[in-house]
Amino acid sequence: MDLLINATLQETRIALVEQGKLIEFHLERPTEKGLVGNVYLGRVVRVLPGMQAAFVDIGLERTGFLYVDDLYANLSNLDERMESDDPTCSALCSNGGVGSIKPSASNRATSIEDLLVEGQDILVQICKEPIGSKGARLTCNITLPCRNLVFMPRTEHTGISRKITNDAVRQRLCDTIERLRPPGTGFIVRTVAEEAEDGELEADMEYLMVLWDEIQDLAAKAKPPSPVYQDLDISLRAIRDLVSPDIARIIVDDRATMEAMVSFTNTFVPEITARIELYSRETPLFDAYGIEMDISHALEKKVWLRSGGSIIIETTEALTVIDVNTGRYVGKTDLEDTIFRTNMEAVREIAYQLRLRNIGGIIIIDFIDMESDKHRAELFAALHEAFHKDKNRTNILNFSEFGLVQMTRKRCCENLSQIMCEPCSCCKGKGIIKSRKTICYEIFRKVNREALQNGFPVAMLKVHPKIADLMLEEDESVHKSLDLLEKNTGKRITIETFQAETIEKYSIVWKY
Repeated sequence: MDLLINATLQETRIALVEQGKLIEFHLERPTEKGLVGNVYLGRVVRVLPGMQAAFVDIGLERTGFLYVDDLYANLSNLDERMESDDPTCSALCSNGGVGSIKPSASNRATSIEDLLVEGQDILVQICKEPIGSKGARLTCNITLPCRNLVFMPRTEHTGISRKITNDAVRQRLCDTIERLRPPGTGFIVRTVAEEAEDGELEADMEYLMVLWDEIQDLAAKAKPPSPVYQDLDISLRAIRDLVSPDIARIIVDDRATMEAMVSFTNTFVPEITARIELYSRETPLFDAYGIEMDISHALEKKVWLRSGGSIIIETTEALTVIDVNTGRYVGKTDLEDTIFRTNMEAVREIAYQLRLRNIGGIIIIDFIDMESDKHRAELFAALHEAFHKDKNRTNILNFSEFGLVQMTRKRCCENLSQIMCEPCSCCKGKGIIKSRKTICYEIFRKVNREALQNGFPVAMLKVHPKIADLMLEEDESVHKSLDLLEKNTGKRITIETFQAETIEKYSIVWKY
């Protein structure tokens, strides 16, 4: 696999390519930097007992949302921390004269109003980007990632990535972390640390603990709402989160970005430095690898399968629906075999598209109906296998009685179309507009209503040229309706065209 980085002043784009195929794409612009992982000193502006949540002002356009469950992990040892004047608890619960969180012997039975009060200052981290009209999802259980480890300063826990399957390796890593970690803190060993030496783990641990001390010092001096810590920029996050032993080359087309990456790897992962290359050919990097076309296709609603079938991806605010069709594929043997082969091909494409487009939340897949229980079982197993390499957590339910597969995929930020597109100025994001005939009859009804309320003899209709053509020439029934409207209202109706941005836009001007 290759990791391609296209860096400009306007935006930085990251493409993960496997055997010439784009499998992951990430985009960040200086004015729209990702927020997940950033730490803020916020102020509670509203506590909602009915939802067991609170709104927290962290200085963004919309307040963040903090569920009571996102306080629990943080409060697991809060009594001891407060008694010992632990600096972690101090940063969380106070900043100068700020009120403290009230601990409970049984956190799960404690209500949000017993833990937070309006006006209280609190240190929080964004765990989910603001999406659409929703504010950021917040947590008090702060996590700080490094190359090999994720540090959880407020949770006493040791975890090993599930993707490390060798029991002996898991035990070795667990023993090392237990030996090195300070009491009252937690660490998760990341997948890339499977072959890491004890010295590498210890170096990461020391770096993360120093970083946490700096965050606490900044929080103690900050005035809410204000940012306290910002995660790395996207190019360095790619080194930290995406680079694995499978990545053969890291190709960068900007020298300054490459130098920053080399400096970063020399400090934290020197074995990766040799893989970083500067791209200097005249052909743009993404054009040379065919990435631009792949990105363009990832924004389309319809995706063709090699067999001739297709999938339709419809994303709404509530969920994503995927419909599988045989399309041009007619098969070679019987109908059941044709359907099964199309569905099996669709499984691989669906897993690929969800990962590429970064689609999360609730997903409903409408496969082509199959009568064979054996085929359904094989398809369900193939669907699980297809998501095996997906880093985002997925949960897949078996076929429903309607033949639908329901699944969820963890959503941390906006999907590709939300980042790169905006609602159509004509349809306002609906995807459809009224037909010309519907608009004509809507105008006629409005003229009829207004004719009863004023004494002007002339109604001038200002409409889009396409609407005028339909009224005057193209459709006989519409033209007759216009004549009948003049007769019934006793008003003279004139038509004037103007270049509106949409055919739905019109106005009625009454005059003498």
